[in-house]
Amino acid sequence: MSSLKGQSGNWLLHLVVIIISVIAELIGIIKVPLGSSSVVLLPLFYAFIMGLLLNPNVISKAKCILTPEKAAKATPIIIISVFPFLAKFGTLIGPSLNKILEIGPAMILQEAGNLGTILIAMPVAILVLKMGRESIGACFSIAREPNIALISDKYGLKSQEGIGVMGVYVMGTMFGTLYFAILASLLASTGWFDPRALAMACGVGSGSMTAACSASLGESIPAMKDEILALAGASNLLTNATGLFVGLFIALPLTEKLYGLLTRKGNETVTKGSDLNV
Repeated sequence: MSSLKGQSGNWLLHLVVIIISVIAELIGIIKVPLGSSSVVLLPLFYAFIMGLLLNPNVISKAKCILTPEKAAKATPIIIISVFPFLAKFGTLIGPSLNKILEIGPAMILQEAGNLGTILIAMPVAILVLKMGRESIGACFSIAREPNIALISDKYGLKSQEGIGVMGVYVMGTMFGTLYFAILASLLASTGWFDPRALAMACGVGSGSMTAACSASLGESIPAMKDEILALAGASNLLTNATGLFVGLFIALPLTEKLYGLLTRKGNETVTKGSDLNV
């Protein structure tokens, strides 16, 4: 909680956030036709863009409004702001429990589906982007906090693998929520997938990404909104419960093996970084 100290004196940051929120809500929900599909733009999208433009770490001229030090104090608030939405998930999981149980094996085995991204991401990272062992940290997961802890414990965050996982973490934090919200509404409008499958896909282990994805999906299919939120919440809960073990015992060894096959270097000797003692 020490990171929350001093928030009361950071009035300018809170004022900027309030103004951005009001403007985003006034714009409202916009559906953009895209061929036979459509993309649902939520207030979250506009807020993200405005926040990006006012971030002094992204736009240097924004320092006249917010300094990097003041902007950094917004980080711990992100987690708190997602809590009400996660609480809403909890209230919807109970009434929808029978529907969740009907899905059964698909809900339990969904974590295995995340392994498929490794088979796509690793060849691109190594053969196209010419990445080294950074690709292991970058490709074995979506790089949320439990995944960072796993890489930190096994390799150290100053290692190549640590650089890879932190790179994806930063990009996911900055753009993952926006990307996920747009992708969800786009796929929902195509009719290619069952809405329940898309709802379960929202639960990737990130609270903000799950919230953005399920909210966008719910707006695209209003008749199933409560069911979508319940499935996304249950999926996210299961991912958090099982994701670390899948990453430790399946995803990371698979990524290491695939790295060896693609680079033909086999298993390299890895020296864990000493950053945990710094």
